[in-house]
Amino acid sequence: MRTLLIAATLLASTVALAQPLAVGTPEVKREVVGNRTAENIPPIPPQITQRLAQYQATRGASFAGWLRDGSMLVTTRFAETNQAHRVRTPLGMREQLTFFAEPVTQVASAPAKGGNGFVFAQDVGGSEFWQLHWYDLDSRSVTLLSDGGTSRNERPLFSHDGKQIAYSSTARNGVDTDIWVRDIATGKARAVVTEGGAWYAADFSHDGTRLLVLKYVSINESYPGEVDVATGKLRLFPVDGGKAAFTTFRYARDGSVFYVSDEGTQFRTLRHHDPKGGAPRQISADVPWDVTDVALSDDGTLLAFASNEDGIGKLHVRRLPGLEPLTLPTLPVGVLGNVGFSPDSTRLAVTINGATSPSDVYVISLADAALERWTQSEVGGLDATRFIAPTLVRYPTFDRVDGKPRTIPAFYYRPPGDGPFPVVVQIHGGPEAQALPAFNPGIQYLLNEQKIAVLVPNVRGSAGYGKDYLLLDNGDKREDSVKDIGALLDWIATRPELDADRVGVYGGSYGGYMVLASMTHYNDRLRAGIDVVGISSFNTFLANTQGYRRDLRRAEYGDERDPAMRAFHETIAPLNNAQKITKPLFVAQGANDPRVPASEAEQIVSKVRGNGGDVWYLLFGDEGHGFAKKTNADYFGAAQMLFWQKHLLDEE
Repeated sequence: MRTLLIAATLLASTVALAQPLAVGTPEVKREVVGNRTAENIPPIPPQITQRLAQYQATRGASFAGWLRDGSMLVTTRFAETNQAHRVRTPLGMREQLTFFAEPVTQVASAPAKGGNGFVFAQDVGGSEFWQLHWYDLDSRSVTLLSDGGTSRNERPLFSHDGKQIAYSSTARNGVDTDIWVRDIATGKARAVVTEGGAWYAADFSHDGTRLLVLKYVSINESYPGEVDVATGKLRLFPVDGGKAAFTTFRYARDGSVFYVSDEGTQFRTLRHHDPKGGAPRQISADVPWDVTDVALSDDGTLLAFASNEDGIGKLHVRRLPGLEPLTLPTLPVGVLGNVGFSPDSTRLAVTINGATSPSDVYVISLADAALERWTQSEVGGLDATRFIAPTLVRYPTFDRVDGKPRTIPAFYYRPPGDGPFPVVVQIHGGPEAQALPAFNPGIQYLLNEQKIAVLVPNVRGSAGYGKDYLLLDNGDKREDSVKDIGALLDWIATRPELDADRVGVYGGSYGGYMVLASMTHYNDRLRAGIDVVGISSFNTFLANTQGYRRDLRRAEYGDERDPAMRAFHETIAPLNNAQKITKPLFVAQGANDPRVPASEAEQIVSKVRGNGGDVWYLLFGDEGHGFAKKTNADYFGAAQMLFWQKHLLDEE
């Protein structure tokens, strides 16, 4: 089926581009190598591929769970894709456990009382029809847990005794995301929440009879509840104000609940509620930023949470029940995630990614606040001291707040030297995501090898800056975020070290839409743009994205079934304004993308070429929403650097 899908996609691409060309349309030069189809992309010079190869050889490691013997699981890449590995001691060897052609994701280790192994998810070719598998460490065997078809199965969650596993699945009708529970001993699975919409399991009660659940509508709207595992009876909890965002939910040992919510606040704060009585209590009220990760120790005596403070992660640990803070060691500055207590509750693991170093796992001994590094990832033999960290800047945009210009945060990476430097503006996807100062080898190559500055803005609609900021681009406010890019171009023009005449834009997914929209609005101020798996028309996107995602995207972009919104989408669609794009464009796409289907790329490529535009097009037949395989990512990265060299550095 995978082969047929890839073949059909490539055939469709060939047929579409083999139609009679409009007058003035440049000739298409196509090269097909395996699953890669490249159009109008010149041969990549060895001086790019050889030097870039070192940057592309960098890799990180992320904490994926503790095993009952005190060793840990990490995910990292030693060949083509991320796989599961075991590490037994600090800086010990990484024992590779899985050896698949497709990446291993969503790894969940069994609790100490459960079996000796872990569950992982895997799809084929980036389709995101993830299937869940059990990896048994004793027998080294792998067992399929889900249906093995075209359902989407995700977020595996063990009960505390390891006897049950909950997960979300579209198996019932392919559209709604239900919650299923599987009995480990019998292998029987059944749906326990089938209310329609997107539901996710958050935590089992300690006796395994109840399950905390969330219905996700959008990034700013979720509904919490509790389901009886045996009967499937669902009880929804009241939401202060009727509508709020909820993320983490965890049962404490005494039956009370810790959770993260933005009820009545701008930011998502950690709260505690005891159903025996009393109002919910804010735990992180003194932290005016989002709480991003929460963990409770198995013995119920410790609580850990991470906060995202202007893009930098901060770790907090409290002793229960009194919530006294524990002394912690100084951690490397960076983005924090994957926090998890060891089975004996004496240690805490955390993944840290810094702007100048890939992700690695650190472990804190809680008794003496000692810090140990468990993994040390490679940087391709490069001199890591040459890596450049960004500066956080804020630039004024078009509207005002409390009588003052609104400012937009951006991470500014400046190359060594005096300039004036060409600039790449890199726009994140989501749109409800947040650009973070994480390690990016491509950015480091631009800085050190091509002397190109990089600006990474968090335009309105980005997460991490409060509820009001998050909502500023919804529905018919969509192009206000594009104006934030125009304001950034204005800011660039005020900087003597930056060359405002040599600016390119880059973005993926929604960021790809932002690239195309920026090129229609600011074509005369840009040199070129790279659109990766981007949206070219919200109406065609909503018609063709997978059914399980459609309502989620309508909540953000607007409902195309409303004639007024549909007309607005038609007005702002880059596809319908493609005649304004006269600067070089590079479009890259995965053929199996379930989120932004390849038709979004095909139609903008065809339209811009029909207007006589210069377009590079890259299609991978074995990828989805992004490029997960190293060979593919490496080729795209090299083509990207050649594109910037040609159009920003004026070098052939």
